[in-house]
Amino acid sequence: MSVFPGISLKPEVAEYLKSVFINKEVLAAVSLQEAEIRFHRLLTCLSHPPSHTCVRVSTHLASLDEIRLKLAEALQKQMFGSSAEDVSLQIVPHPRIPDVLLLPVDGPRAVKQLSSEVVVGAQCGSAVLRGAHVFTPGIIASPKYMKTGDVVSVFSDLEGKCTRGATSFQGKTAFVGNGVSEVERSSIFCSDKPAKGVGIRMVEPLYWSPSFDGVLPNLAFLQNLPSVVVGHVLGPRPGERILDMCAAPGGKTCHIAAIMGDQGEVVALDRIRNKIDRIRQNAQMLHLRSVKVYCFNSTQAVSSDPALQTEGPPFPPESFDRVLLDAPCSGLGQRPNMACTWSLKEICSYQPLQRNLFHAAVRLLKKGGVLVYSTCTVTLAENEEQVAWALKTFPCLTLQPQEPHIGGEGMPGAGLAPEQLRLLQRFSPELTWDQTQTTAPLHCRADKDTIGFFIAKFLKN
Repeated sequence: MSVFPGISLKPEVAEYLKSVFINKEVLAAVSLQEAEIRFHRLLTCLSHPPSHTCVRVSTHLASLDEIRLKLAEALQKQMFGSSAEDVSLQIVPHPRIPDVLLLPVDGPRAVKQLSSEVVVGAQCGSAVLRGAHVFTPGIIASPKYMKTGDVVSVFSDLEGKCTRGATSFQGKTAFVGNGVSEVERSSIFCSDKPAKGVGIRMVEPLYWSPSFDGVLPNLAFLQNLPSVVVGHVLGPRPGERILDMCAAPGGKTCHIAAIMGDQGEVVALDRIRNKIDRIRQNAQMLHLRSVKVYCFNSTQAVSSDPALQTEGPPFPPESFDRVLLDAPCSGLGQRPNMACTWSLKEICSYQPLQRNLFHAAVRLLKKGGVLVYSTCTVTLAENEEQVAWALKTFPCLTLQPQEPHIGGEGMPGAGLAPEQLRLLQRFSPELTWDQTQTTAPLHCRADKDTIGFFIAKFLKN
């Protein structure tokens, strides 16, 4: 059900995306009307959250059933306190992915807007739609005399035009729910110290799902379903040496290590220092000793001196059994996302970087090794076109079947053959938007109502 307008894009970006979804190869398979409907569904579903919460669990530390029971108990106590035993919370295992639990999202709900309004940043608003409370740094505007305990309506600033510290705002916003203020206005905007912690505790969110803040941090990890699928498609085995080229914030790195039973070596690279610290913290929290983290630019990760043996980067060619290239991308598949302020130049800027990373990935992969390429965007240029380019540029690469294959096949438009498109995995929520039956099993809804995502698996011959 649609309650928000479609994602707000710059006109040239909207036209570019439309040309992607109404390309000649698509129109050879479906009518123009059907292609246009699909494109407009995409814009609408991107501004709404998925109908489920996906939790990846640490099955290297405890069994799925044990974690499920602990999670149910922790969430029920958090939400309902002493009356938790009288409340049933639906938490179901995914039938095909052994380390995933699914929880339904209740929404959109009938929530009455109040006269007292707080405005938060678009990123903060998106987090609220997926179950988070409002953290104080995300608050941009509040009533002049807001006090602790005040009940307020929370609005997301869609265009980033609200002035920090304002007492009201007349720009374009979206209502995301009601909450109780945990702070006074003066502590947000008039304090010498940076504001921290929960600023608005959401009590009536438009979309309800449990908050996981502080809940089983070493056993339960919030992760979009396609991101979990990537780790299983890579198929790491105990004793192997794996490279995660663009590893931050470390969710996929830790998942790979967990699938291997923490036996072997998972090398995680990222070029931003504070993100590297986050990966280390996550690995330590999950008791994963096989993860080795380095601050390094992966485009330069191949050593010019193959005889040089070092523990860290750069590495000699053919150093890894498997490589994950979860590439930096335009991120146009992320949900919910009500507004993207990027220019067309920015949207199109990632393809050269992805190809530079691809060159390094192929050189670092052993013969007979597996390379998985993934993005969280919906464009052809960053997905199917990259696959077509890679197959042409690197004759040693061949596409491989993926397991599990939960998403759809690749999108026509890059000149790939039908049998090649079937080997790709594209998660396309627009295909079933407004059609997913709420009475269907939760995993059936979860498999289709995802973020936009793309996965390709290659073997180096």
